[in-house]
Amino acid sequence: MAARKTEKLQPPAAPARWLTAVEEQAWRDFASVLVRLPWALECQLQRDADLSFIEYHVLARLSEAPDHTWRMSELAGLTHASLSRLSHLVKRLEARGFVRREPDPTDGRYTNAVLTPGGHKHLVASALGHVATVRRLIIDAFTTTELEQLGDAAERILRRLDQAPADDASRRNPG
Repeated sequence: MAARKTEKLQPPAAPARWLTAVEEQAWRDFASVLVRLPWALECQLQRDADLSFIEYHVLARLSEAPDHTWRMSELAGLTHASLSRLSHLVKRLEARGFVRREPDPTDGRYTNAVLTPGGHKHLVASALGHVATVRRLIIDAFTTTELEQLGDAAERILRRLDQAPADDASRRNPG
């Protein structure tokens, strides 16, 4: 078994601001959503479309792009996947006939991912069940005003994540 690298914890610059009971409950509820919602979406997509959530997300992003094409490096950023992880994922989608890779005609140093007609057809067939699940688990639980508030809250969190220091784990691409 490999030894774990032990990092020395620095004392905080300011006294710790512990969570209040209300803050702690909100955090625990939100953390539960972060764990359970992706799993619920993943299970539905696997069952109904034989796709993982990230595969669906890649196909959806490609479907929205001009000519259904993205540079692999840009697609990695859009999907929050490392280029290595995305390359493996696109290879699997390519084997299923959903995506093809080709050199970027404007700069041959780059590779483009292109959604194929078969991939688009599979995405469209998959979308109905996925949207129904999103609606059942999230959208229908809220009023229009609450959805706007949820969107605002999500945007505030995303802005904070974007502003986190480069060495912060929240900025690292998973995969």
